Amino acid sequence: MKADRLFLYSLLLILQFIFCVSKDSINTTQIIRDGDVLISRGNNFALGFFSPGKSSNRYLGIWYHKLPEQTVVWVANRNHPIIGSSGVLSFDEYGNLSLYSDGNRNVSVWSANVSGEEADTSVAQLLDSGNFVLVQESGNILWQSFDYPTHYVLPGMKLGLDLKTGLDRFLTSWISADDPGIGDYSYRVNPSGSPQIFLYKGQKRVWRTSPWPWRPQRRSYNSQFVNDQDEIGMTTAIPAEDSVMVRLLVDHSGFVKAVKWHESDGQWKETWRAPRSKCDSYGWCGPYSTCEPTDAYKFECSCLPGFEPRNPSDWLLRNGSTGCVRKRLESSSVCRNGEGFLKVEIVFLPDTSAAVWVDMDMSHADCERECKRNCSCSAYASVDIPDKGTGCLTWYGELVDAVRYNMSDRYDLYVRVDALELAENARKSNDYLAKEIPAILIPTVFSALLVISIVAYFWRKRRGNKGSWVANELRRSSSDQDLPYFKLSTISAATNNFSPDNKLGQGGFGSVYKGELPDREKIAVKRLSNNSRQGIEEFTNEVKVIAKLQHRNLVKLVGCCIQGGEQMLVYEYMPNKSLDSFLFNETRKLFLDWSKRFDIIVGIARGILYLHQDSRLRIIHRDLKCSNILLDAEMNPKISDFGIARIFKSDQILDNTKRVVGTYGYMSPEYAVFGKFSLKSDVFSFGVMLLEIVSGKKNNEFNPQNPAQTLIGLVWGLWKEDRALEIVDSSLQVLYHPQEALKCIKIGLLCVQEDAIERPSMLAVVFMFNSSETTIPSPKQPAFTFREPCISPHVAVSGCLNVTMTDIEGR
Repeated sequence: MKADRLFLYSLLLILQFIFCVSKDSINTTQIIRDGDVLISRGNNFALGFFSPGKSSNRYLGIWYHKLPEQTVVWVANRNHPIIGSSGVLSFDEYGNLSLYSDGNRNVSVWSANVSGEEADTSVAQLLDSGNFVLVQESGNILWQSFDYPTHYVLPGMKLGLDLKTGLDRFLTSWISADDPGIGDYSYRVNPSGSPQIFLYKGQKRVWRTSPWPWRPQRRSYNSQFVNDQDEIGMTTAIPAEDSVMVRLLVDHSGFVKAVKWHESDGQWKETWRAPRSKCDSYGWCGPYSTCEPTDAYKFECSCLPGFEPRNPSDWLLRNGSTGCVRKRLESSSVCRNGEGFLKVEIVFLPDTSAAVWVDMDMSHADCERECKRNCSCSAYASVDIPDKGTGCLTWYGELVDAVRYNMSDRYDLYVRVDALELAENARKSNDYLAKEIPAILIPTVFSALLVISIVAYFWRKRRGNKGSWVANELRRSSSDQDLPYFKLSTISAATNNFSPDNKLGQGGFGSVYKGELPDREKIAVKRLSNNSRQGIEEFTNEVKVIAKLQHRNLVKLVGCCIQGGEQMLVYEYMPNKSLDSFLFNETRKLFLDWSKRFDIIVGIARGILYLHQDSRLRIIHRDLKCSNILLDAEMNPKISDFGIARIFKSDQILDNTKRVVGTYGYMSPEYAVFGKFSLKSDVFSFGVMLLEIVSGKKNNEFNPQNPAQTLIGLVWGLWKEDRALEIVDSSLQVLYHPQEALKCIKIGLLCVQEDAIERPSMLAVVFMFNSSETTIPSPKQPAFTFREPCISPHVAVSGCLNVTMTDIEGR
């Protein structure tokens, strides 16, 4: 009997829903099939079946009915798509709302999961708020879509924990624009300590909001926060004005976004997103540190007072993820032993998961006493609470994610330090003026000495004493930099009197020999040729530049020798010679698997980053190429040959020269044509090397049939056709990571863009390599994408450049 009744209901509804459903409710005698749409009473929202993006799968969802652009805000069967147009939403025989993949109700892909006894007389309604509810005749709501949000927040929706029922309401991203399945990112309340909302990737914290209860209100919102015995959460995103449509969502690319509907343009426009910078990333600088968004030339991480880097070597490489540790680790040093607090001004306070509100109305002095009396209290802050007073917040355990933001919700943080740190801080304050004088005097004296040196250089050069001046400069440089000075007899013995068997290579400057010092240290000796006029200035420049540099990805200068008419530089020995000897050799390239190539790429990038902004001097190399990348015994890359490097001032952006020197194929267009060079010139050279390492091909010599076709041009053509992976070195076969290779190709094309301004900085490059979550922009037109053969290397035909230059070949 019941089956017959259901059959009649179904027959009637098939006839009823030939066209769009205009009602806002469904009772036990109604069904929605694929093609039908249920519209809310106020005509704001619609419920029906849709296919996202390019997908042909069908999902039951809710979207804005009035907007021309379909904006889906809720999905029922996220992980269980329906194939084809056979979806049916109806009540089952127990009155429970269910979604089936066919009219025979064979497969239920989603259900409101309400017991039949309660739902027997219920009605499903789509409210004008966008909330889809299952409600009894008494008005009691049995189930509502607002309790199970997907990626979108609608006005009146709650996020957070219901402590009575255990219900946790939070957002989850789509997998992609074409797949509304549950993605990697979630946006949910963390109830520990002073509650915050975190953006998670899986279980990893990515970003967090300001803690409650003082979290500021954005002008477009009027959110209400609750933290009591019944619930911890917030009613979100209620517009202050009905005319303003601002919504919050979690994007599948890993961002929390606020979007606003622009009626004039007929589209949603992004008004805010997070995370935006490195300091937005949760714990970017590790525990007991602060992160301050800066320009590209300053490391953003610094330790809190009384702390120092846990791994100083990592910080030198601009990696602060391991954070800081207390300078003096004795546990008793900050517990009833004369300790106190030092102020860290105006910071976005650390993660409050391990923080406790002592009192919502307590003076600053009482708050300090409260923290000091507990040895486990690591810091405190006095926070202004709207309509309550000044609250006392204390931290127990690690201080993580303190950020120096230029935003409203910043406060002073008072960090617990030992007595020695207090005394040291007081001494620094008293010695401030005494330290300011040398800080001004030393640069002045240095500048004066530099001017004198330059004047002496030109005076000696005019008198023709070039060779003796070089020797004097080398001696002075070796003395100033504590660089060891070797006797000629020592170098001669080390190289077996410069035996041809020990010769490693030769360039325009002279020759390089392998040697071994008496202490068994292996060295490479760069010997300036007596009859070479070309290399004298470069040779002098190299010792003055590289003697001041220390980095794991730069070749180390061991010492020098100026004696008996000889000028020689002594370097650490690189047993594997240069990168090009492996990369462009069909046999030896087999030693460069993908993992090693990627490590070499990142190592070179870090070395250039050090030259550009982390070293004591700001250096532009000007001759970066694979032959100037040396490999140590573990195949770690070392940048060498600083003969034509230039020192830039901290505020200098661009320079030019009338003497263009370098190597064909690696020089940026602005340098090769106009003699203008900058940090972006080195970025271009790095981009060429990156593409060469991925492809195993030389930029200018890989196509004998068409010598004018460059590797850059080939890669660009394949990139535009979505075939970029075809350029990957065939010797790797399939033993490489396609996504990693594609990232390298994309970064390489960004670096060789024709417009220098469009090229990324090396800091951005290193960040793109190290972060799997960074969105990499699409590259624009690169330089030197020649295809037609050139008539002459000095005649501009079909894109060939009419330039002449000296090619200084590295060892």
